[in-house]
Amino acid sequence: MTDITPPRTDSMGIFERYLTLWVALAMIAGIAIGHVAPGLVETVASAEIASINLVVAVLIWAMVYPMMVGVDLGAVAGVARQPRGLLVTLAVNWLIKPFTMALLAVLFFDHVFAPWIAPADAQQYIAGLILLGAAPCTAMVFVWSQLTRGDATYTLVQVSVNDLIMVVAFAPIVAFLLGVTDIAVPWETLVLATVLYVALPLAAGLVTRRLLGDPAAIDAFAARVKPWSVIGLIATVAILFGLQGEVILNKPLVIVLIAVPILIQSYGIFALAYGAAWVLKVPHRIAAPCAMIGTSNFFELAVAVAISLFGLSSGAALATVVGVLVEVPVMLSLVAFANRTRSRFPQEA
Repeated sequence: MTDITPPRTDSMGIFERYLTLWVALAMIAGIAIGHVAPGLVETVASAEIASINLVVAVLIWAMVYPMMVGVDLGAVAGVARQPRGLLVTLAVNWLIKPFTMALLAVLFFDHVFAPWIAPADAQQYIAGLILLGAAPCTAMVFVWSQLTRGDATYTLVQVSVNDLIMVVAFAPIVAFLLGVTDIAVPWETLVLATVLYVALPLAAGLVTRRLLGDPAAIDAFAARVKPWSVIGLIATVAILFGLQGEVILNKPLVIVLIAVPILIQSYGIFALAYGAAWVLKVPHRIAAPCAMIGTSNFFELAVAVAISLFGLSSGAALATVVGVLVEVPVMLSLVAFANRTRSRFPQEA
């Protein structure tokens, strides 16, 4: 008889389990700081060189670098093992997901929500959602994989291949979609942000792995630097909401409106990827993580690039942070669904 008992949830750390709470608290703190000490937030916002905010750049590196330490190029050799799972992941992440997110963003903010959103603001929210859709998950997917008893090695293969593709595909896809939606694309800033927040952290992570050598040493190092990822995310969210405080207090409905296309995209993409894996008879230990990778977002990258392209106080940056707020409850509901439907998939590894 197949064991379909859900895995223990204690494999999810306190940060991952309560991410929505931490982000919500950071939002509240940011709004309070922006109201009490607006000069402090403005000083942080003005610390820019070549459209890159120096304070945020440090915080983003604190978020992204610990994740890139986990990328193992040696695992890419595992691509020949169960290629159907990787095929589903890559097709969803790079041929479908960015375009469906752009379509939903335009549909809602140029049409459905048009009576309540100013056109200029709508374009900013569309841009932020496009950035979310073009950035597939890198780190949190390991948590979702654990919670669905996924194949850890194969999940590493999927994430590693995705990160390598992201280095060359993220900027062109974002530029194309922003251009199609008539949003001005500062190409130099986009390329610079991609290099700064994807290519360089990935290179640093690979160098770190090489210097450490031993897998146990790599795991220990990753555990030590992981808290910096938490600090970076919370501080960045606080800064964003310090600048956006007045807008949010005056228009709280905006947060709900931004969340609507994100929710539709998340559940729709999961259904597509999970269904494709079922049709292709991909084992559940691979099918569940491959659907999670397509559904979840590399929100750290999306936040960083939104800030670089449009500024800390932009609607695009706000939209990417709403993605962070929505992420965990959505993904936990999908984890529960994946565990309930485990018996419908082949079980062999």
